Amino acid sequence: MSAKMKVLLVQNVEHLGQAGELKDVSGGFGRNYLLPKGFAVLATRGQIKQAEERLSAQRRRVDAARKDAEALAARLDGVTLTFTAKVGEQDRLYGSVTSADIVEKIGQQLKLEIDRRKIELEEPIKRTGTYPVSIRLVAGVVPVVNVVVQGEGGPAPVAPPDVAEPGEE
Repeated sequence: MSAKMKVLLVQNVEHLGQAGELKDVSGGFGRNYLLPKGFAVLATRGQIKQAEERLSAQRRRVDAARKDAEALAARLDGVTLTFTAKVGEQDRLYGSVTSADIVEKIGQQLKLEIDRRKIELEEPIKRTGTYPVSIRLVAGVVPVVNVVVQGEGGPAPVAPPDVAEPGEE
């Protein structure tokens, strides 16, 4: 029966753990698979210390990215983006408003660059109206912008029923 050995994972290993974790594995598994494939190294004091330093640096980067995302979310949350498009029957657009269009409008209006893949739009907007659109910046930070799509010339004015339209007699 082979003894247990402590290894430090260098890469994520399915069903075992994530990179940077310290694991007890059987000697054969460590010697014959993890070490030769470069998935792990023997857990020496120096290796453990380096791993802890890498993890703390990674935590600091994640915290900084989260702070930046929260500041960006504060600027984005509740912003209204207005699109004007040609409209056909039943308020259907000739074309559509896509996540790329939304990112472009955010860039023009707020001078911000956002990856279009962060826009949570299941399918392009094809009708006039107001749509709340989420932007997934990081886990737990999801501001919502309002996308207003209107036909060319703005919203159609509503005439009172008894008043004749100009030009009609």
